Amino acid sequence: MKRLSVDERLARNKFESNDETPHIIIDRQECRNCVHKACIYSCPAERYQLNADEELIFDHVGCLECGNCRLVCEKLRESKPGYKWNYPVKGGGVIFRQG
Repeated sequence: MKRLSVDERLARNKFESNDETPHIIIDRQECRNCVHKACIYSCPAERYQLNADEELIFDHVGCLECGNCRLVCEKLRESKPGYKWNYPVKGGGVIFRQG
């Protein structure tokens, strides 16, 4: 049996994304100063990643709405300027198709 990547597994779900009002907002420039970058390691959907230049890449599409990033990032948890985490607006977000 072929082992699926995270993106392939996520593609089995349905995501209603609102790019005009994303449910997670982060200041990627400010994130460069983060020492622990725990969001990268805690996100089961791998929505937070570092590129070759060590810059944070983030995409709210594919978010499983687990809230791990909100728990490990003090800026998200405290709603610092440039950071916001809310559940998607009614009818949006992830619709699980398996499990």
